[in-house]
Amino acid sequence: MNYIDGFVAAVPTANRQLYLEHVRMAAQVFKDHGALQLVECWGDDVPEGKLTSFPMAVQRKPDETVVFSWISWPSRAARDAGMKEVMEDPRMARMQADMERTFDGKRLIYGGFEVLFSG
Repeated sequence: MNYIDGFVAAVPTANRQLYLEHVRMAAQVFKDHGALQLVECWGDDVPEGKLTSFPMAVQRKPDETVVFSWISWPSRAARDAGMKEVMEDPRMARMQADMERTFDGKRLIYGGFEVLFSG
């Protein structure tokens, strides 16, 4: 089964186009190193919670939008090898600079997930 890297971030709403440019470049880099797909979702109906919520998790500010995304890999082994190559890719320096000017990476939540079910 595939392996998924998942992400949740808060992006300044005014930076939507910058973010889109950033993820288009990132998608190419990740695909060049074995990723099957990169999906980016711009929050449209993301309610505030009382105990937990996406906005609370990323400390979303009033002028920000929650973004939910994932990268699909063929396997954990492919992800581990691909991620190592991504980190060594010279394009990564530009991606880092783009990320820093596009959104606050310190509030990015991420993790790797084994696919349990896909219907």
